[in-house]
Amino acid sequence: MIGVNYKLMFFDRKAVMDKVDRATRKVLSRFGAFVRTAARSSIRKRKKSSAPGQPPSSHTGLLKKLIFFGYEPEKRSVVIGPARLNQKIGNAPEALEHGGMSIALAGSRKKRSKRNVNIQARPYMGPAMDKEKPKLPSMWAGSIK
Repeated sequence: MIGVNYKLMFFDRKAVMDKVDRATRKVLSRFGAFVRTAARSSIRKRKKSSAPGQPPSSHTGLLKKLIFFGYEPEKRSVVIGPARLNQKIGNAPEALEHGGMSIALAGSRKKRSKRNVNIQARPYMGPAMDKEKPKLPSMWAGSIK
């Protein structure tokens, strides 16, 4: 054999792995931004409640503002969704997406009461991801340079 270093021919070299990691972070971050934008644009700000099965209405605009995404380097994945509010009760964003029970507050600040409410599903994150998923292969094309 001619003095060929076979280690240089494999894809486990640090330089190649670093480029793959960088491309993965870039592509998944772009995908997260697209899904977040699609989810935000599906939520309408209005006083009226949305019909079950349709994206929810955001009465104060808070739900639209609190949808974020973040890249997780350990799992090489992106997490996209609404941030939990600083409240100890209820799980409204999850209940809106999948349906289920949550706790609602009623009354003034001095005489506030809690009551259980059953929320019918008004998905907004799943449909946003399904809308953007066909674009994902084209984002990968030519991403590793």
